[in-house]
Amino acid sequence: MKNAPLPPSEPLATLEILISLAKAQYPDRDVSLIEKAYQFSDQLHQGQRRSSGESYIQHPVEVAKILAELKLDTTTIVTGLLHDTVEDTHATLEEIINQFGSEIGNLVDGVTKISKISFQTSEEKQAENFRKMILAMAQDIRVILVKLADRLHNMRTLQYLKPEKQVRIAQETLDIYAPLANRLGLSAIKRELEDLSLRFTRPEIYYKLVTHVSKKVQEREQYTQDVQALIEAALKEHGYQNARVTGRPKHFYSIHKKMERRNLSYDQIYDITGFRIIVSSVEECYGILGVIHSIWTPVPGRFKDYIAIPKANFYQSLHTTVIGPDGDKLEIQIRTQEMHDMAERGIAAHWAYKEGKTLSKTDERFTWLNRLVEWNRDLTEPNEFLETVKLDLFSEDVYVFTPQGKVLEFPKGATPLDFAYAIHTELGNKCIGAKVNNRMVPLKHRLKSGDTVEVLTSPSQQPHKDWLKLVKTSRARNKIRAFIKSEEHETSKALGEVILDKELKREDLRAKKLIQDGTLDKIAKELSLRSTEDLLSSIGYGKVSVKKVVNKLVPKEREAPPAKELSTSPLQKMFDEAQKKGSPHSVKVRGVDELLVRFARCCAPVPGDPVVGFITRGRGISVHSRKCPKVFQTDPNRLVEIEWDTSAKEARKVKIRVVCSDRPGLLADMSNAIKEQNVNITRAQIGTTKDQKAVCHFVIEIDDTSALRKVLSRLEAIPGVIVAERVQRKEAD
Repeated sequence: MKNAPLPPSEPLATLEILISLAKAQYPDRDVSLIEKAYQFSDQLHQGQRRSSGESYIQHPVEVAKILAELKLDTTTIVTGLLHDTVEDTHATLEEIINQFGSEIGNLVDGVTKISKISFQTSEEKQAENFRKMILAMAQDIRVILVKLADRLHNMRTLQYLKPEKQVRIAQETLDIYAPLANRLGLSAIKRELEDLSLRFTRPEIYYKLVTHVSKKVQEREQYTQDVQALIEAALKEHGYQNARVTGRPKHFYSIHKKMERRNLSYDQIYDITGFRIIVSSVEECYGILGVIHSIWTPVPGRFKDYIAIPKANFYQSLHTTVIGPDGDKLEIQIRTQEMHDMAERGIAAHWAYKEGKTLSKTDERFTWLNRLVEWNRDLTEPNEFLETVKLDLFSEDVYVFTPQGKVLEFPKGATPLDFAYAIHTELGNKCIGAKVNNRMVPLKHRLKSGDTVEVLTSPSQQPHKDWLKLVKTSRARNKIRAFIKSEEHETSKALGEVILDKELKREDLRAKKLIQDGTLDKIAKELSLRSTEDLLSSIGYGKVSVKKVVNKLVPKEREAPPAKELSTSPLQKMFDEAQKKGSPHSVKVRGVDELLVRFARCCAPVPGDPVVGFITRGRGISVHSRKCPKVFQTDPNRLVEIEWDTSAKEARKVKIRVVCSDRPGLLADMSNAIKEQNVNITRAQIGTTKDQKAVCHFVIEIDDTSALRKVLSRLEAIPGVIVAERVQRKEAD
């Protein structure tokens, strides 16, 4: 904006034009809110000038006029008047909401957010992502309509900017906004945006076309009148008295694209005029098509029925090309008035034909629109339509910026982890969080369209199984699983070596020596495994029996006698010896990848309980109490020595039973006693017996057996408590 002298203007007359346009479609429209918005905007923009030197208020008024010409509702027109107030003046969003309500405030906020997006590339894929991002950011379709009107007026006055800005803005319009207008079916706006963009991006082509077309203007006008007369006469002869025939010059950008597609010179462009026939019914469209084809020969392959099969942006019309007078090709479109308005004003025209009707689920013409918006099936008033329309075409997608300005597409609910893995696998593996719009966020933060994301990393970070719950993209999920699988492989390999070494010691052999001399590699091949690593990993996972491996290493005559049916003493003896000597291969519970460790629910061990590990088949180590009956029923070859990791505190659930007298207030006393020990109660179940006693079951979270003993001791000290004890059953977990 420049502070150039303000030329004489008539702002009130401009407001009067806006009011008349607003009342043209709805004569009974209440325009008081429009007048209030004009005064509010005019005051805020006081003293501001555009690059043209005119008062800045002219811009929002022109935007509002474009919206009024599209026959939009009062709320949208008011938003047009206010759309720059938050971005370019001292006004706040709260002021807008206080003055004009939350609906208009939300629309102004939406336009402001889109206006702040910086488009840094014209690459086709990126341009499409930008367009999708705009749609995803706009919770209400009116935001985009206001933004398109804003861009249209800016393009109409682009000549007042510096040349480099002209080219940048015009290219951005061509890449982003003209396709958006097309997607919404706003053909008139799309054509004007394209022509204006061509003027500034390829001025030499634009002005050559202007010159070429203007040279033939008189010739084409006469030709157009003659063809119109021929069509009208033929239609009247066949009973179509009310059909309206018009000739229209093709817009410059479409001529330019046709020249590029067909490699034509300016002198080879003849069909720069198209003809349109407007009728009152669909039946007449097809009837008139027959008349046209009866008087002129149709060009094969150039007929399109967009009535039966509408375009993606709900455009409908019959298109045909025929060999007309003097052998020239004529392009003719046939449509109803409703179709014509829909083609010119797209979604903005829709409700003008739905007054007093509900939208039909079988209305094939609006397949794309049904995808685009959440319909309110009970609409009866036309001006209610836009108030309820919400965008959902890309609601399942999120479009975010890299720090370099590139746009990446993600599914809804994506997190910084998805973003990090989309950039690079190692970036994802080391991700500890992110800065979103320069604000620190955790890994679980959900990204929104328009966010700028910067990944934060740490050399010590590693993927965790819980990350799988946070990510939405298959790439991130696969990368995390691959890392975990690799870690599992390493852990199971180490575990397999422990199990094998323990068994080989009985034969006076050592696993490391057999690995070094290649013996285990041969055994692996015999078992159809690729390497020693795979063999050890399979033993660790429980896929390969350690006994089978030992049998291949030890001659039959040296085999140990078969183990006796295990009762209690041999296994208990092994446990006792391990406790006395200290197992050289003991594995701390926290020292093994958590994916391979689970606590048995049959005995619910807690830190402090003597424990032993059992190698399950494919499910890692199952941790049991040494006193658990199930341990004595298992294969001793699959047992591994483990110990609690005292360096890490992790609460475990334990079930306790308290038998007591049934007296008032006793439950409260017991609860308080447990809480005094800083122990959390996760579940409580109370019952009574016939002899007036109460049996209470609590599930509590404790760090170790020492804390459990203190809780039980404190409970037994309460008057009325008969016994407090631990229950080691499946329910405890």
